[in-house]
Amino acid sequence: MRRSERKQQDPDLGVLASRLLFAVQGELFAALAEQGHAGLRPQHGAVLAYLDAEGSRATDLARQSGQHKQVVGKLLDELEALGYVERRPDPSDRRAKLIVPTALGLDQMARSDAIVAAIEERAAASVGEAAYASFKSLLRQVAASSRSLR
Repeated sequence: MRRSERKQQDPDLGVLASRLLFAVQGELFAALAEQGHAGLRPQHGAVLAYLDAEGSRATDLARQSGQHKQVVGKLLDELEALGYVERRPDPSDRRAKLIVPTALGLDQMARSDAIVAAIEERAAASVGEAAYASFKSLLRQVAASSRSLR
């Protein structure tokens, strides 16, 4: 059996995870575009998914997202130019900057939360609430164990 056929019939964890990621991102960013956030791209999710409403440090965003600081810095520059975030002095450390969502950023965060909740509700309805809860629990465990192997 050819490798491509095997991947279709019995996809590995990476293939399954990427299919799920791309499906969720596709639906999320299409819905956001329809709701007035057309300038956002899935790459921006590396920052927006981890941004606190009260503000976050860029180093924390990089650590949480698993992205290099330079990548996060570029995404922050783009999001700042699009009007989603602003950089402010961190009151607890004058040398550091806080990345704080603007009103547009807060709107995007609320809409994203609602869209993802709807995606999850639909998934739970399709496989059953208990099965979906078990799936999420197992996925969290696999993700946590993957991080510990690094």
